[in-house]
Amino acid sequence: MTDTFAMTPPPVLGLYDRKMWDHIKNKDLRLQCCLDCGTTQYPPAPGCAKCLSVNLQWKPISGLAKIISWAKFHKQYLPAYPAPYNVIAVRLQEGPVLISNLEGDSPSGSWINADVYLVYVTMPDGVILPRFRLAEES
Repeated sequence: MTDTFAMTPPPVLGLYDRKMWDHIKNKDLRLQCCLDCGTTQYPPAPGCAKCLSVNLQWKPISGLAKIISWAKFHKQYLPAYPAPYNVIAVRLQEGPVLISNLEGDSPSGSWINADVYLVYVTMPDGVILPRFRLAEES
């Protein structure tokens, strides 16, 4: 007998996303940082969104963030995500906003401004995804 599980939807890859997802597979999320003005950016691009420099380098992030928005879905839209599940928007300490999910216990009341940290979750089909946990759970 074999275990069956839903496949994780593949990431939508733009022209500059593959390198970021390669880092995620190694549990080492890195984002582009402008070596001229210091801006960390997401999504990745051919040049800095702030100063237009093409002098970019992939740098590791701290993994620290704050929740700036959240929602709980009570309907299943994708087989890999049974309801209920949450979606969060976090502002990384470095500035960019990422959309992800909160692992572990949900905060009581509003989740806004909750401190979180980056964790990596291996889905049943082996795909590694960046997720976040409440800092108070560490």
